[in-house]
Amino acid sequence: MDVLVSSAGGIATIALDRPAKKNAITAPMYQAMADALRAADAEGAVRCIVIHGTSEAFTAGNDLEDFLKHPPQDESAPVFRFMAAIAGCTKPLVAAVAGPAVGVGTTMLLHCDLVYAGDNARFALPFSQLALCPELASSLLLPMLAGHQRAAEKLMLGEPFGAEEAREMGLVNKVLPAAETIPHALAQAAKLTRLPASSLRATKRLMRSGLGAAIAQRMGEENDQFRAMLTAPEAREAFTAFLEKRKPDFSKFG
Repeated sequence: MDVLVSSAGGIATIALDRPAKKNAITAPMYQAMADALRAADAEGAVRCIVIHGTSEAFTAGNDLEDFLKHPPQDESAPVFRFMAAIAGCTKPLVAAVAGPAVGVGTTMLLHCDLVYAGDNARFALPFSQLALCPELASSLLLPMLAGHQRAAEKLMLGEPFGAEEAREMGLVNKVLPAAETIPHALAQAAKLTRLPASSLRATKRLMRSGLGAAIAQRMGEENDQFRAMLTAPEAREAFTAFLEKRKPDFSKFG
């Protein structure tokens, strides 16, 4: 299994476990994460959910070869099911991020309540570089978090940035040595399990009050645009160039 799901002491843990591919996410992995999130959110014994990779890699983002072979066709696609599940989760979400956090590896953090990063974490939002558009309501949430100019820099140029900059932007709560990231996230989750569950859910709901409809609307708009762009010639060129380890040539496209 490339996604390991467990539950103990009121904490549900979703661990990406595909180290040979730096935890690049395939459609079955998206489905597994979506199912795990929904199950944990519905399970009364679960008080908190932790998402992590390894101390070397959170996730390299979408598995581009898998995306080329199986592009999402509609809202029932596993990737969109995962997005809906993480955006709609009512329980506290804690993320431990080390190594690369590319694309969805960064955008999913905008829906987490506590994020702890290793000092080796590298974030990137390379949508424009792949001839795609933002996802997971990041075109709404990142400007709210970091301001328009900084969000534009990250979403348009798509250049990587480190853990300290992510903390400065407000994307990350704390930066730790990579090996301490997952234990620290689990320790923080354990603190949450000792607090009243109803209070935590109410606090999360109130903090997101008024955002739910806007997030859903923006995700729908992004998903429509994303699907159209995913099968366009520019994206084919970008993906093929990535797989062939060469620079893409967008000069032939208007």
